[in-house]
Amino acid sequence: MLPSSGPVSAVHWTHNNSMQRTASPPLMPTLGGNRTCRRGQRAMGPILRASLYGALFVALLSLGSGQLLAGLGVARPLSIGIVQMAGVIVTLSGSIIALWCVLIFARIGRGTPIPLDPPRRLVVCGPYRVVRNPMAIGVGVALAGVALFYESVQFLLAVAVFMIGIHLMVMFYEEPTLRRTFGSDYVAYSERVNRWLPRLRGAAPGDP
Repeated sequence: MLPSSGPVSAVHWTHNNSMQRTASPPLMPTLGGNRTCRRGQRAMGPILRASLYGALFVALLSLGSGQLLAGLGVARPLSIGIVQMAGVIVTLSGSIIALWCVLIFARIGRGTPIPLDPPRRLVVCGPYRVVRNPMAIGVGVALAGVALFYESVQFLLAVAVFMIGIHLMVMFYEEPTLRRTFGSDYVAYSERVNRWLPRLRGAAPGDP
């Protein structure tokens, strides 16, 4: 009968049929597991920041719209009709587009839409395949839905002024920054995809 090897030793036969006890190597954590954990932590960082940004976006959209409506003297509709339901649908659609962009910035770009924490990679997938500024479009659509809900032409004009400001910021700040950051990759992307309007198949390159 062979002697017990114990929990941390092994028994094997040598060439002359004698038994020899050797200590088993200690169990050590693998470096691959540590690297996986670090990668997981790095991946979660932008997602958490983007989640905070998304919550901030919803809060600012609600608060800012309410303050502007109050400043314009716009009253809440006395009843909820077809126009109000359409406004809710439009607002939700725009918000979904904007929040979708935030998620893509986090998962693909490893960053957020905030200029102080921009994406580390150029994002060209999802809604960014269609236009270069889908997040701004989503915000504009959401605000237009608010104007529709309240049936307020004044609020709609304020949204138009806001979008003009966004357009100027995109042209004179965002695009030069992206060209400096991503170089020829962004130039090629901007040649394929329009700034605001989806490009029709067969249409000549432009930048509407």
